Amino acid sequence: MVENVAPVMADLEPEDFYLLSGVEQGMRFSEYVAREKLPQFSRLTAEDVDYRLDRCEDRGLVERKTIQYEGFKLTFEGYDALALHAFVERDTFDGVGAPLGVGKESDVYEVRSYEPLALKFHREGYTNFREVMKEREYTADRDHVSWQYTARKAAEREYDALESLYPDVSVPRPVDQNRHAIVMEKVDGVELSRTKLTDEQVLPVLELVLAEAAGAYEAGYVHADMSEYNVFVTDAGVVVFDWPQAVTADHENADELLARDVENVVGYFQRKYPALTDGLDTTELAECVAAGEAPTLG
Repeated sequence: MVENVAPVMADLEPEDFYLLSGVEQGMRFSEYVAREKLPQFSRLTAEDVDYRLDRCEDRGLVERKTIQYEGFKLTFEGYDALALHAFVERDTFDGVGAPLGVGKESDVYEVRSYEPLALKFHREGYTNFREVMKEREYTADRDHVSWQYTARKAAEREYDALESLYPDVSVPRPVDQNRHAIVMEKVDGVELSRTKLTDEQVLPVLELVLAEAAGAYEAGYVHADMSEYNVFVTDAGVVVFDWPQAVTADHENADELLARDVENVVGYFQRKYPALTDGLDTTELAECVAAGEAPTLG
């Protein structure tokens, strides 16, 4: 998606972004925004709206549909363009590089800046909107929820968690956030699921992961989706990432979610390294983590 946006960014004019912002504003109330409402939302003249709609539609940034009226909505490329524009205006970075990871609910890219940074676009709600609405509690109290809102709330939630946890917990350092996108420190490491640990490393690495879960809980957060797919093993230890589903430690289901996180992580080690993890009691380990203690294994 970003690959489609980056080449057209230089062609876009300030009024194009006014139009895109106007469509974004209108989508708070309906999936498709009526053409006649766009001058009000974008603060452009009707003539300029017509011109900008053609430009943005040609570049794949808005989508047109005729229902009882002629309506427009942002594509995810259009939403990406708005976020990219905001970051560039704030001098957060000056260019997007190679993809670092593309998944069902997020895309991550390297970005050019004064230090190695990563840009994460949340995609929650774009391809599985109904399922996400059921699972994400930050959509539960709204009558009309667009995928932009769902993705933005996920980004806001993750960024808030990172700001609260860093640097006391080993998470990527947060740098900036806009709409559905987060800029953070680029972590040099290997995903735990793709790491082959030596016998001497298995229990110490598991201890480190559980210690970070304990530290996060003590700092007021439960990851709520921890697994071998969102832990990096680095030269310095481990880094836990992907925090959009995190809940606060006073959440009514916090203890249950914490126990599930511990079970997920320990279960992975037991499946991959059964001879070294035999006898580990996930219930005892979860109680230890909930007490804010780093378990000692072996």
